[in-house]
Amino acid sequence: MKYSEYEITIMETVKAFIERGDDGSYGVYVDLENTTLNYGIHGNGNTAKEAIDDFMSAYEAMKKFHAEKNVDFTEANFIFAYDMASFLSYYKGLLTLTGLGNLTGINPKQLNHYATGVRKPSKRTVDKIEKSLHEFADDLSQVNFV
Repeated sequence: MKYSEYEITIMETVKAFIERGDDGSYGVYVDLENTTLNYGIHGNGNTAKEAIDDFMSAYEAMKKFHAEKNVDFTEANFIFAYDMASFLSYYKGLLTLTGLGNLTGINPKQLNHYATGVRKPSKRTVDKIEKSLHEFADDLSQVNFV
């Protein structure tokens, strides 16, 4: 959309889903029923991080393709929604299962079952983990150093 000589870009916020497949690989995709974007993209990888990187690379390639064809492109800011295995894989270098267990009250062995895909957590357990992590993030946002 252009007004005068200035181009205004509207950034859409779109949810992208990260899931661990049955084969142990990870995928990132946008819900096909979401019509916010005027293109489709997905990413794959052996880890959640690889899949996210592949997804963002596909986004940049699609952006370049649209520019080369002089076709409108919907800019997007992605909010990633993880399944439990993908979340634990992505943050394993920052959060140990023992630490997450201390935050949530869930046994680290049970968390390991979620991380490896042996078991899937119930909705109640997912909500408990999410709430605990948000509270921890709120606590961290209050930290100040002297």
